[in-house]
Order: sequence, then structure tokens, then C-alpha cells
Amino acid sequence: MTQSIEAMVSPKGRVLVVDDDRQMLVSTRDLLAVHGLEVLTAASGAEALEALRHQDLDVMLLDLHMEGINGLKVMEFLREHRMNVLVIVVSGDPSIEAAIHSLRYGAYDYLRKPYAPAALVRAVDNAVGKRALERENQVIRDKLARSERLYRFMVNSSPDVVYMLDEHGHFTFVNDRAETILEIKKEDLIGKHYSRLLFDEHAELPRFTLNERRTGERATFNLELRLRRGSRNSARGSSEAMAVPVELASMGVYAREGGKRTFVGSYGVLRDLTERKRAERTIKYQAYHDLLTGLPNRFLFKDHVELALAHARRNDTKVAVIFLDLDRFKLINDTLGHAMGDRLLRAVGRRLKACLRAEDTLARNGGDEFVVLLARIGSRFEAEQVANKIISELNTPFLVETYEFFVSASIGVAFFPDDGETLETLIRHADVAMYNAKNVNRGRYCMYSAEMDETLSRNLIVEREIRRGLESNQFTAHYQPQISSNTGAIVGLEALVRWEHPERGLLTPGEFVPIAEEVGLIGRIGELLLRTACADLKRWYDTGLPHVRLSVNLSALQVVKHDIVDSILEVLKENGLSGECLEIEITEHVVLTDVESVIEKLRRLSSHGITVAIDDFGTGYSSLSYLQRLPVHTLKIDRSFLQEVTEGRNGSSIIAGIISMAKGLNLNIVAEGVETEYQRLYLESLGCPEMQGFLFSRPIDEATARELLLANPFVHSQCEAQ
Repeated sequence: MTQSIEAMVSPKGRVLVVDDDRQMLVSTRDLLAVHGLEVLTAASGAEALEALRHQDLDVMLLDLHMEGINGLKVMEFLREHRMNVLVIVVSGDPSIEAAIHSLRYGAYDYLRKPYAPAALVRAVDNAVGKRALERENQVIRDKLARSERLYRFMVNSSPDVVYMLDEHGHFTFVNDRAETILEIKKEDLIGKHYSRLLFDEHAELPRFTLNERRTGERATFNLELRLRRGSRNSARGSSEAMAVPVELASMGVYAREGGKRTFVGSYGVLRDLTERKRAERTIKYQAYHDLLTGLPNRFLFKDHVELALAHARRNDTKVAVIFLDLDRFKLINDTLGHAMGDRLLRAVGRRLKACLRAEDTLARNGGDEFVVLLARIGSRFEAEQVANKIISELNTPFLVETYEFFVSASIGVAFFPDDGETLETLIRHADVAMYNAKNVNRGRYCMYSAEMDETLSRNLIVEREIRRGLESNQFTAHYQPQISSNTGAIVGLEALVRWEHPERGLLTPGEFVPIAEEVGLIGRIGELLLRTACADLKRWYDTGLPHVRLSVNLSALQVVKHDIVDSILEVLKENGLSGECLEIEITEHVVLTDVESVIEKLRRLSSHGITVAIDDFGTGYSSLSYLQRLPVHTLKIDRSFLQEVTEGRNGSSIIAGIISMAKGLNLNIVAEGVETEYQRLYLESLGCPEMQGFLFSRPIDEATARELLLANPFVHSQCEAQ
């Protein structure tokens, strides 16, 4: 045995672990050793063969794919040398064929990587237990050697049905195992014709094999059949329940009388294949279904689409493919963990399935993506109805354990034959339409059009340019003043990011923020904006300018970071600023992603004097209960509500309601998007304390903001430089 064969000794059972992945080898060895097993290791197929030649083993945990001598060759060696070692194949190969081939090659069990440690230990314990029973049986067989008792014990203790037929096909002997496998008493079979076991009386194959006349290599070996389970009069329900799958080995039995060879009957063995067939069905199911949601996976979805397309071509009908992506799902995984995200995905899958017809197919494409096949639809309108139904169903909150989730999805739809004639084309075009829906407005659907390909190409270019812009400091801060309704003085500045594109000039957030959010770059942009704005504020204070409040937006990706509070405090410390100078703006959606975690972070910020504002208030799931729990200081009325405030109209009841509620909660109010004198007067009449908008100033660069503060009357504030 080579030096790399290692052992950890324990009396429970001896196991050889074979894997060319050293880390996997060591971790598996330690895991099994903890459970009281004697573990040997081999880092290659060659070392495994060496161990088999020199060690008495019970079980082998065998990696299927190794350099040189692979797992199948090791199993061939076992079979050729008739070694009684139970093999548990462990492989990362996801194909059905690999698993089925391993089982037929003689493997006792099959585990697919990655596996749960408990599943591995359970499989090994079962195998070791089986070997222990086999040893006990061997001891008993040795004691009963050379006796009739040995023969009868071996036959009746066999895990297989052993039978004898006479020359006319009637049972003359059957062992006890028939009662458990075939569910027929021995007494009911003796003297009866073998046709009593035939499940399909018209099948020719069992008629020529159960009463086999051939011998030697021409006899029957490893033939799979289905035989009748129970008597003909038993009521077992479905035909499948009445059938038992078996593997048959049979041969003719001859006697010589006076030099003449006479056929006297058939000898056969029936092995129960029920467990193996069940394992094969499980493997096939796992290969074509998503194990998390139980929905079809992309492989089964492909089969269904191909069949639907073939039917549509023959009958000149339409097929729709829907691509669905959950919005901001990553936040749930990042804040509450993947286990909670998995529970939500299962709940989403159940609700989506309820929106479809029986002939439609819903599949999980991976992550938070789902795909839908609408087969045999008459018009595009039918697909639009399904998309609207899905959006409507998802609008109802999901209650998972004690958490309430608000889920939306962006949906893209492509049609056969209008948008493509192959599965790949339809999926790609539906995906493009989905991204278009996400970029335009989350929580809606889009039908594919050729123009969307150009939009997607432009988005890819923008993503690449954003990354370059971050590297070369092309992103800057602009500022929009917040004005006191009573004095007209500047009481705060909201920092807004701008992109000084080298070719396209100054770009506003609407031209790049949606793409930055989609590709996960909005966090870096937000961090850059915070640092830039705080550095500008420090310079203004150092030159004697008024101490105004600085408002900075935090993206959802920033809020979910576990170290966001420490990062903000570090930026303030680097610039010598107190917390009273800074106001953090977040949206309602960020709060509802994980209320408890957000509350804890905002309270920490508030304890350092930093105030918190809810941006775009009224456009999300506004809730009085969470406002009372959050350390919120300011509500910012979304600009969309002010669009209703024009001369000749009565104003906006929503604005009046928000201002009234804020006063009742002792919260500050800032109205965004004030563009006309009429809107300003209307807000003053409602008692709105602060406003911002084009009426007062557009967003301006740092130099212009400095000049504006210099001309502004000094505003007394709690903001002080440290």
C-alpha cells in the first residue's frame, strides 16, 4: 500500500474514501471518523486498487471522475475479482445517465455533489450495516456447510425469489421470499403454472424466459420483467400497484438417463428491482426539476417548448414565452439570508403557477428568474392577460413566517413565430423585453420589439462606461437648495450625482442610475457621492459659509451592507464634521425590505445626530406603523403629487394628508418639484415648512453652490465643524 493510504481506526466499520480532490478527501475522512468509522483514504484510482488488494474493506466511497483510473474502472476491478465491497458513488456529474450507469455497474448507492453531510453519513451507515448483516449471514452459512440445512437456509434467506418449474411449467419449489416480493404464499404457487405470475398475459418474452430451457451462456441473465404482485383476485387499485419489477436469471435443468439428456424443468432467480427503479425515477425527477421549488427546470422547459413549437408549426398557431425576474430580490438574500429567500421563492412559484392553465408550463430558470410557456394561444392579447394577472397576484404581500414581503417582477414576453422560431431566440428576446421593462419601470411587462435589442446594446455600453467613469473620477456632486417657507433662506442642500461624460457631456441620474442599479454599481456611485459631498461641505465651513444641512441619498445596496453605519461615521470623521450636518435619505421600499435591520442601523445613525428622511414619500407602501417605529425626522413629498397642483384646480388631497400626518407625528416636511409660484403659495397655505425645486434653483455645481451660500443670509443651525 502506498504512503498516501491513511487510516483513522475505529471498530464500527472500515471505509475507503477515494477522491482526487485532496480537500474533499480530508473533509470526508474527518466527517466519517467522527461517527466512529475506520476510514482509509486514496487520492487516485491506482491507490484505490492498491488498497483493495491489501485491505479488508466494507464500504468504498468512490469519486466517479478521476484522472487515470476512474471510478468505473475501479468498479470493474471489484467485479472481476468478485470483491464484496459496497460502493457508494459520489459524483458532481448532473446527468441521469451517470447515476443510472453507476447503479447498473454495481454501485450500492449514488450521491450527487454537493451533498449534505447528514446524507453522506446516513448512506455510509446503511452500507456498513448491510455489510455487518452479510458477515453474520456468512458465519451462519459456514456453520451449516455441507448439510441440507445449509441449502434450505441459503435459499429461504436469499433476498431474491428462487424457484423451480417442472417440464410443464408448474412450480415445484419456491422459497419464502416470494411472500414478501410477490405477495403470494408458497402454498398458492406450488403446482400452479408460471403464467399465474404474468402481468401481461400476451407478452412473449416472459413465456420464453421464466421456463427457460437453455443453459450456459445462452441462458437468461439480468433480464428485466414486470410480474403480477398478489393474486389475480386482489384489488390493488392501479395497474402499476399490481406490478413488481424484477430482474430474472434462469436456465434449463437436465437429467441424464441411460446416456440421454432429458429436460426436467427450469431453475430461476427473481431479484426485486423496486428500490432501484424508485431510485432511477428520483434521479430522473431531480434531473428535470428544480429541487427548491419543485417546478420544471430549464431542461424540462426546453422539451416542453420544443413540443409546443412543433405543434404550432403544424397547426399555424401562436406560442408565447414569458421571462420573469423578481425586482430587488438580492436585498432579501443579503439582509435575511438565503434560507428566507428560498422560502419566498417557493411561495412565489406557487402563486405564479396558480395564474396559468393546466397546459402551460412554469419553470425556474435559476436564481430569482422564472420562465413561462403559454402553448396554443390564439392572440397576443391572451399573453397580456396572463402577464397582467401575474403582476396583480404579486401585488398582494407575501407572509413568510413573521415577515411580510412586497414583491414585484419585471416581465418580458416574446411570441412564436413573430419574435423568433427557436427556443433560444424566444428566450433571448423575452429576456431583452424583461430588461426593457426593468429599465423603464419595475413591476410591469413589455412585449418584445426589435428596437429593444438596440436599447440593450446601449445599456451594455453604458455599463462599461460607468465602470470606466468610476475609475477616472467622472462622477461629481451637484446640489439643489432646500428653502425655508418662512424666511426664504437656504436651510439645506440635497447632493445629487452627475456624470461628466467625456463625449456626451453632463448626464443626469435618469440616464445611468437604472443601469447602475441593475448591474450592482449604484453602491459605489452612492459611496462616491457621500465622500464628495462631505468634502465639499467641509471646505464651505472652513471658508466661513453658513452651516446648512447636507442631504445625501443612500441606495438599497448601501443600506443592506452590514458596515454602512461605520462607513458613514468614518467619512464624517475624515472631514471633521459632526453628525448634525448630515441627513440620510432612503426610500420606503428600502425600509420594507427588512424593517428590523433597517431600524437598528437608522437608530445607530440617529444616536450620532444624523437625521433621516424618507424620500419620495407616498409613492410606496406608506405605513403609519413603521413611521412610528423608525427614527425618521423628515418626509419628502414626491414631485409627482405636485403635478396635480395647477391654477384652476383644488389642489391635492394627498399632499394635504401627508402634511397633516407629518405635523401629527412631529416630523419635518420637504416638498420636492416646486416649479411655479402657485405651487409655492399652495404649499405655504398648508403649512409646508420646506421646499425645493426649479422655482428656487436647479441642481448646481460645487462652485455655484458656494456662491449661492455666500449670498444667502446666515442661517443658524446645529451643524458645527468638529
